[in-house]
Amino acid sequence: MEKKLYVGNIPFRLGADKLKELFSAYGEVSDVFIVKDRNTGRPRGFAFVTFTDGEAGDKAIAELNGKEVEGRNMVVSEARPPTERQPRD
Repeated sequence: MEKKLYVGNIPFRLGADKLKELFSAYGEVSDVFIVKDRNTGRPRGFAFVTFTDGEAGDKAIAELNGKEVEGRNMVVSEARPPTERQPRD
């Protein structure tokens, strides 16, 4: 069963290919989505990585949470489902 991970505090210049390469060491990655600012198109410093196998995702969390990548300690955890946001005035 698939497992989606939240990956925070990633370097802004780290691209999807490099992120996929980093996480693929733990299993098959089916998707990498780097969240970007709507107005500027710049990365916001976090992403979502989806593994085809839940155990591989668990292993990646255990191995990569807190790992330093290009001077930043990544935060890796299981992604939570999105919540409803209040509309802005």
